Amino acid sequence: MLCAASCGLAVPPQSAAPPGTNAHLIATPAELKARIAKQLHITKPDYVVFVPEVAEGGASDTGNEHFLVFDGPDGSLMAVWTQSSVENFSPDTPPDQHIAFSRSKDEGTTWAKPRIIAGPRRAGDGPMASWAYPLVSQKGRVYVLYSQSIGKTDCFVHHTGWLHGIFSDDGGATWSKPQEVPVARSINDNPDPTMPPNMLCWQKPLRLGKDGKYLAGFTRWTSFAVRKPSPKSLGTADSRVEFMRFENVDDNPEPRDLKISWFMSNEKALAVPCSAYPENSVCQEPSIVKLPDGRLFCVMRTSAGSPFWSISADAGETWTEPRRLLRQDGGEPLRHPVSPCPIYDVGGNEAGSGRYVLFIHDNDGNFKGYRPKPPVTGFNRRPVYLVAGRFRPGADQPVWFDALQFFMDHDNTSLGKPGTSGRMDLSLYSSFTVRNGRSVLWYPDRKFFLLGRVVGEEWFSHGAEVSPHMP
Repeated sequence: MLCAASCGLAVPPQSAAPPGTNAHLIATPAELKARIAKQLHITKPDYVVFVPEVAEGGASDTGNEHFLVFDGPDGSLMAVWTQSSVENFSPDTPPDQHIAFSRSKDEGTTWAKPRIIAGPRRAGDGPMASWAYPLVSQKGRVYVLYSQSIGKTDCFVHHTGWLHGIFSDDGGATWSKPQEVPVARSINDNPDPTMPPNMLCWQKPLRLGKDGKYLAGFTRWTSFAVRKPSPKSLGTADSRVEFMRFENVDDNPEPRDLKISWFMSNEKALAVPCSAYPENSVCQEPSIVKLPDGRLFCVMRTSAGSPFWSISADAGETWTEPRRLLRQDGGEPLRHPVSPCPIYDVGGNEAGSGRYVLFIHDNDGNFKGYRPKPPVTGFNRRPVYLVAGRFRPGADQPVWFDALQFFMDHDNTSLGKPGTSGRMDLSLYSSFTVRNGRSVLWYPDRKFFLLGRVVGEEWFSHGAEVSPHMP
């Protein structure tokens, strides 16, 4: 989702090929369909939510990411995601990002055909819509909020947009007309008030805020009118983490009447110096879990070669200065490039169980000859390792981690729109559900397939001495 320029849609060959050729080029729809058949189960999914149809004249569907699965008010599983032909990260890509919705009535075994609930079916059908996330009221109303492009670009094409919202009172069968949701301006936004902000919320808001209200962290990218990029790359441009709490969702207001409180804004926003350009912060994509003592623990991706962490002792209103994530107090840093590094509670998203799973790539950006400097490709965003985490009362870093365990990878085959090089990265723009005692990671594979995989007790059974292993 958020790092197309730093993970690269134009993928250079990784294997040997004659000069002037592209080993990863997906030449035709027929070639893509052949790859689909061989690649669908390579990451060992337990659930298949969506496979692109690649249909002539159909919706643009070969890009699928920002995949958020959540509990529907009727007991079903629901999902929203950003769909497109390719990630719309530059003016050279077709502006066709839209919001897709699907629903499962059998715990994820089968899913309804996706419906587009915001944005264009194909390029030319209207302005794109991106990065949707859900909120479910106690009365059963399902809100979906998303970034609505107005055709202006401040930082990056798919970042600049007003926050819009729609809702459904009938389990997703019908949706309201979109309304703009008011957002607070920041000193890091463009001084021109007609220019939308660059705000992206990548995980589901959770009921971790005061009085059980929805809380979420989000990334605010600094306007290029405020701070010039050095260089113009999603992996080095200034970005910081803030937090928001939704105050009146349970009253079923119109989207335009949603009230949001804003925390760690402006000068207080969480920042981590960019390793290559320390005058900029690269601190992005926060994911939050609750600790057994009631505090909140947040993990964020950075360009420093590791995730960083922060703690809140007041339900998300204030946060400590970010620090490098270690395996344990005094231990070695966990290694990770500019890529999503979500952490989830295996007892339930808001449980505070004290047992967590963190997903990282175990490289600091240097991977098989690729380097962590712009333009960075998606090759360093794999494989995926699961790191079991456990709450440590009285520790400085309150979650300590077991040794890495290999979770998934693929065989160097790209997937994506015919006529392009496709995607290679296993970027976890993912979500997590715990239902009937079963924990499931819902993830995009190469921003193409949408899949689910059970995270069972076996990942905690070996303790801290498990060594990394490859298949």
